[in-house]
Amino acid sequence: MYANTGDLLLRAREGGYAIGAFNFENMEMAQAIVAAAEKCRAPVILQTTPSTVKYASVGLFRAIAEAVANEASVPVALHLDHGDSEKLCFAAALAGYSSVMIDGSRLPLRDNIALASAVVGFCRERGIPVEAELGRVGGKEDSLVVDGDIYTDPAEACEFVRRTGVSSLAVAIGTAHGIYSGTPVLDVGRLSQIKERLDSAGLGLPLVLHGASGLSDEVVRDCVARGICKVNFATELRQAYTAAVREFLSDDKDAFDPKKFGAPARRAVTEATATRIGILGCAGKAE
Repeated sequence: MYANTGDLLLRAREGGYAIGAFNFENMEMAQAIVAAAEKCRAPVILQTTPSTVKYASVGLFRAIAEAVANEASVPVALHLDHGDSEKLCFAAALAGYSSVMIDGSRLPLRDNIALASAVVGFCRERGIPVEAELGRVGGKEDSLVVDGDIYTDPAEACEFVRRTGVSSLAVAIGTAHGIYSGTPVLDVGRLSQIKERLDSAGLGLPLVLHGASGLSDEVVRDCVARGICKVNFATELRQAYTAAVREFLSDDKDAFDPKKFGAPARRAVTEATATRIGILGCAGKAE
């Protein structure tokens, strides 16, 4: 069933668990992610990045997501990840995405607030939740390249949420996009401070963790316990998909039918997704 991201995240916040948000690049990955959610009886969020929708379009990926959601018995939402402009966020909203993210984290605070406020104003009229980011999550993923981390300031988080009216907030506490070169050390104390400051100011909302591919199960669980309600996974799903395709083609050098190597790739993504769902606490939370 096609679901509203905001409703799912509010239930997650109330229930003390997080929902997995998984980036997909094609039909097989969307099917695999939802198959894992069905297996775990968990709500799930499908995501596309700006480079993904440049490869095809928001309309095409919306159609894929809606088709797999309509065949599912668990809630399935569709989110625009790291929307890099008002234009793209508006296009995704009009195409029927369940939620959008406007990423103005590269901008000074005042400009980030202005950009997020504009997108919130447009989407609020259409009942579409908006995620934004404060601070910068470093690393490289798709066309997103960020040099250096700037951690989220708890005091600025209150100002940002108050002035923009965003529905969820992505925080920077030391995660990175792409592949980690070493073991990441997260500032989980800062995460707790952000949640406490927002809650005490009456501004409590679902918090989001980006760059989770490669984090240990223990670290992810700790972040969820400290207030994270949405955890993004992308790189590890692409790795699982591609590794399965490579193995199949290596074993069968005469293969040429995309369906033949798409099937094992789909199974690999299902397995990777189910593993991550299992540590978020959302298994069995589908309604």
